[in-house]
Parts: sequence; structure tokens; C-alpha cells
Amino acid sequence: MIDGLIKSKIDPLWEAMATPLVRARMTPNQVTFAGLVLVTLVSGLYLWHTMPVVYGLTLALAFVFDALDGAVARRRDMRSRRGGYFDAMVDRYQELIVLATLGYMHDAWPLAMLALAGSVFTSYAKARTAIETPINNDNWPDFFERMERVIFLCGMLVLAGILSAYADRIVVYGLALFAILAHVTALQRARRAAQMLLALDRDRK
Repeated sequence: MIDGLIKSKIDPLWEAMATPLVRARMTPNQVTFAGLVLVTLVSGLYLWHTMPVVYGLTLALAFVFDALDGAVARRRDMRSRRGGYFDAMVDRYQELIVLATLGYMHDAWPLAMLALAGSVFTSYAKARTAIETPINNDNWPDFFERMERVIFLCGMLVLAGILSAYADRIVVYGLALFAILAHVTALQRARRAAQMLLALDRDRK
């Protein structure tokens, strides 16, 4: 939702930040893969330093870097369907890594699994609709999309670090809220898809 509302304003910022990567002649897929490596690295380091605020801040930086692949694609005129598919798959693995890390570190596996399921269902609801009918990828302004999920996780970790005495409780309740919002968004998308497909079925009669 945030990305859709401010896309025209934030894209120039991403493109400016991508300048060093463009000068280094990195391809969009290389940036995407580097983002996955960074998320994996900072998640692994969390297992070692155990400081939520550090994890939250380094995770935010890793996700910012990951977001530059689209800007590199636009500036180098290298946009492709294959790149978009690769980016979407990497996004799912990044969320798996982060949520698995939180589930392990805070003994919250059931909630981490529910949160991951909500994220995957949110993505699948739109992807499955595209199999049935062409859709506008930008015209799905839903409540808890990827950017919101990333901001939520990073903010949750920073808060857990600041209120370290309640860190486990903050993460557990945060994952529960994350799961609820993700599943509500998945159902929101499913409802929109059902209405779209119903209209198409009526037009064919």
C-alpha cells in the first residue's frame, strides 16, 4: 500500500541511491542476489550477537540495498520478466530466512510459521489470479504488502532492542500481529480476485 501511494515520489530516490551500483555495472539480478546474501548474513550474525536493535537496523540496510534492483533495471534499461520473477522468488526466501531466525531466537516457531504462511498467501493470491487473467501488477493497493512487512519487522526488532527486558514478549506479540495482518491482506486480495474472476465469468455467458 505504501509503495503504491508514494511510488512516483520514492522511485527517483531509489534511482539516485542506485548510482554507485550503476557505475559498478552491476546487473539487476546481481543486486537482487546480493540483497539475499546480505539478509542471510545479518540474520546469521543475529544468532551470534543476539541484539535485536542491531539486527533490526542491519536488516533495514539489507532490505534497502535489495530494493535497488528495480532502480538499477530502470537506469540500465535492463527490465525483464525473468528478472521480475527472480526478484519475487528471492523476496520469499528472504522472508523465510528472517522469520525462521526470529522463530529460532525467540522460541516462536508456530507464530513464525503462521507469519510466513500469511506472506506467501498474500503473494500467491495475486500470482494465481494472473494465471486466470492478465492483471495490472501495480493496481493491488493492499494493506500489508512487502514494504509494510519489512518496516514492521525492522521496527519490531528495534523496539525489542530498546525495551530489552521485554524483547521476547515484543517479538512474540509482534509475530502474532504480523501473522494476522498478513492473512487479512491475503483474504483482501482473494476477495478482489474473486470479484474480478466472477465478472469475467459473467461476461463469457
